[in-house]
Amino acid sequence: MSILEKLGSAALSIALLCACHPARAEESSVAGVALYAGSDRNARLVAGVKKEDVLTFYTSVNRLQQGSPVIDAFKKKYGIEVRVWRASSEKVLQRVLAEAKAGRFDADVVTVTASDLEALHREKWLQAVKSPLFADVMPAALPAHREWVGTYLLAFVQAYNTQAVKRQDLPKTYHDLLHPRWKGRLGIESKDYEWFYTVVKDMGEQEGIAFFKKLVANNGLSVRNGHSLLTNLVASGEVPLALTVYHYTPEQLKQKGAPIEWFAIEPAIASLAATGVSKRAPHPHAAILFYDFLLSEEAQRMLLEMHYAPVNKNVASPLKNMRVKFIDPATSLDESEKWTRLYDDIIVKQGGRQ
Repeated sequence: MSILEKLGSAALSIALLCACHPARAEESSVAGVALYAGSDRNARLVAGVKKEDVLTFYTSVNRLQQGSPVIDAFKKKYGIEVRVWRASSEKVLQRVLAEAKAGRFDADVVTVTASDLEALHREKWLQAVKSPLFADVMPAALPAHREWVGTYLLAFVQAYNTQAVKRQDLPKTYHDLLHPRWKGRLGIESKDYEWFYTVVKDMGEQEGIAFFKKLVANNGLSVRNGHSLLTNLVASGEVPLALTVYHYTPEQLKQKGAPIEWFAIEPAIASLAATGVSKRAPHPHAAILFYDFLLSEEAQRMLLEMHYAPVNKNVASPLKNMRVKFIDPATSLDESEKWTRLYDDIIVKQGGRQ
């Protein structure tokens, strides 16, 4: 039997079930579970989880794999097995789409970059959700279609070696980076085109592009592969000041005694790690319960302890006193070719990859 025939047969079975038991079909369908907003919503989810007994979770976040405090807390709270498959965000996206093309829908929940979840929204893979936790979530983490939600923020900040750079010399604006003191002392990551286009658009596209061309020509940029490597090079002093590191990586090294500190040239540019539920989730009650749990104060505080910035407004954020500009996932998809090319031409090729 072909995939189309199988899908047709499944659709007929669902239609017959709905005709015979409409209320039960609505309650057990993914949409019925995800969009239910009654006062007994949580009780229904917990009851449903007891029957499903397992959750399949795909993620690109290494701190949300097996053994993670967040995963362990969810398993303990609801007595459910969580099967985690972790890979890069790109590989998670590829696997989900390949499985869907083959008529397989193994994943219940996916946590990857917001841009990749926006791609899944366009592929009609995601289920819209109504969660009471949305009231506690910052507006920037909630797209209008509600088919994914931001789980935590990844803020691009600047990091410097405290033995090589004086705090009073730190740049307050991007244009301060043109000062001769920064010649040969600046580093950047090789694939941060999303940060680049967001900064450029904030400056004004023409002015922004001219600025980066001038910065590279006058002071140079050491281009490195990987944010962790770049952060370590700041800590060692090889790169005195880095323009694009995630805010939590300097904190982790600082706690180990490294001479490193971070600051932000505002607006700080931030992306979102985001979570979505499959329209064909095999365990819908577990999926929605986990989705809610990730947004709860309990889970958001755990993420904060890992130095991630929470999206729940009731949990203090390390970015709370900072002006933040969010990378737009739709722009990232629609204009990726243009901005990847410009970043490569202006930053990577001219700055020099090392």
